[in-house]
Amino acid sequence: MKKFLMAASAGILTGAVVTTQVAAPLLAQEAETTNNVYEQLDLFGDIFERIRAQYVEEVETKELIEAAINGMLTSLDPHSSYLSPDDAENMQVQTRGEFGGLGIEVTQEDGFVKVVSPMDGTPADQAGIEAGDFITHVDGASVLGLTLDEAVDLMRGPVGSEILITVVREGSPEPFDVSIIRDTIKLTAVRARAEQDAVVLRVTTFNDQTYANLASGLAEKIEELGGEDEVSGIILDLRNNPGGLLTQAIKVSDAFLDKGEIVSTRGRNPQDGERFNATPGDLANGKPIVVLINGGSASASEIVAGALQDHHRAIVVGTKSFGKGSVQTVMPLRGNGAMRLTTSRYYTPSGRSIQALGVSPDILVEQPPRAPQTEEEETTNRPDRSEADLRGRLNNDSLTEDEIKQIEEDRARAELAAKLREDDYQLAYAIDILRGLSVMAGGQPE
Repeated sequence: MKKFLMAASAGILTGAVVTTQVAAPLLAQEAETTNNVYEQLDLFGDIFERIRAQYVEEVETKELIEAAINGMLTSLDPHSSYLSPDDAENMQVQTRGEFGGLGIEVTQEDGFVKVVSPMDGTPADQAGIEAGDFITHVDGASVLGLTLDEAVDLMRGPVGSEILITVVREGSPEPFDVSIIRDTIKLTAVRARAEQDAVVLRVTTFNDQTYANLASGLAEKIEELGGEDEVSGIILDLRNNPGGLLTQAIKVSDAFLDKGEIVSTRGRNPQDGERFNATPGDLANGKPIVVLINGGSASASEIVAGALQDHHRAIVVGTKSFGKGSVQTVMPLRGNGAMRLTTSRYYTPSGRSIQALGVSPDILVEQPPRAPQTEEEETTNRPDRSEADLRGRLNNDSLTEDEIKQIEEDRARAELAAKLREDDYQLAYAIDILRGLSVMAGGQPE
C-alpha cells in the first residue's frame, strides 16, 4: 500500500511537471506576441510623430490618423473601410433611397474603380455606363493609387455639375470619355409592370423600401391582369442590382418561400454564425418564378437568387453573378464616424459560398449588344403586305368571328414578344419559360 501511494504521488508530481512544461512555452509565446504588438504600436507612434514634425508640408493630425485607420481596414479586403462622419451620414441616407451622385455602385480591382452596376434611371445609366466598366480617370486625374473612398470622393460634387470620366470597357479597343451631369438619385427599390401575362418585378436595390414596394407592386399588377388565374408567373429581375441590406434580402426571399433556410452567415467564431429561415406564406401562391441575374447582380441579389435556386422555387436565367459572398457590419465609432468591417461569409441553403464564384444560372442566356440600325435596315424592316391587305379580297369562310379574333390576338401577342426580344432578349426568354411552364401545367391564360 505504501508503495502504491508513493507511485500515485509520483504520478501526480510527474503530471504537475508535465503541465508546467507545456504551459510555460505557451505563456512565453503569448507574452512575446503581446510584446510584439506593443513594439509595433510604438513603431506606429514614432512614424506618426516624425511625419507630423518633419514632413515637407504641415499635415492635419486628424486626417493623418483617419488615413492610417482606413489603410489598416482597406488592406483586409475591398469592402472594409473607415467612414468619416460625413460618409457615415451619406450611407444612412442611401439606405433610405435618396442621395446625390452619379448612380453607380463601384468596387476596386487592380487599383482602378470597377463598376459593379449602374442604377436604373440614374445619370450613369442614361450615359451608357455598364457593369464591368473600369473607371481610370476622373476629370483627367488618374484614380490609380487612390483608395476606393478617395476615388468616390473625386466623383462626388454638387447636383447639376458635370463630371468627365474615362472608361475602359472589354471589347472596346481604346479608353473613352463619358460626360455625366450629377443629379439627386431617387431610387425606386422595385418597379412592377405587366409584360404580356407575366408580372415583372424589377428590383434595383435592397434598401428600407424594397420588400414593401415588391409586395404592393405584385398585388397591384396581379389585379391589373385580372387575378391570379390570368397570370402565367413572376419574373424577378435582379440584373445590375448591387445589393444592400441583408434584412431586406431575407424578406424578399421569404416572400416566395414557405419554409426552409434562406441564408446562413458564418464568422471567424462558430458561435457567431446565424441561420435565417422562411416563414409560412408565399406572395405568388405557387406561381412559377424566373429570376434574372447578370454580372452586376451582387451581394443581397445573390442571396435571393441562391435561396430560390437551392429550393427549386425559381429558374435562374442570365449570366454569372458578381460573386460578393461576404457580410459587412457597420460599427459606430466615437466622433460620429463608423467602421465598415467584413465580419462573416454568407452561404446559400445548400451550404455553398458564392464568394468570388457567383451564382451560376440554371439557363445561361447572354444579352446581345444592341447594334444601331442603319437606313438600309430601316427600309428592309418595313411591314410586309399580305392577302389581307388587298382590296376586294375574299373572306375566310372556315372560321367564326370569335376564332378569327383569337388568331389576331395571338398574332399581336407574338409580335409584341418578337419586339421584346429585340429590346431585352433575356427578359423575353424568361417570359417564354413562364409560358412554357404554364402550358405544361395546363393553365395557359387565354
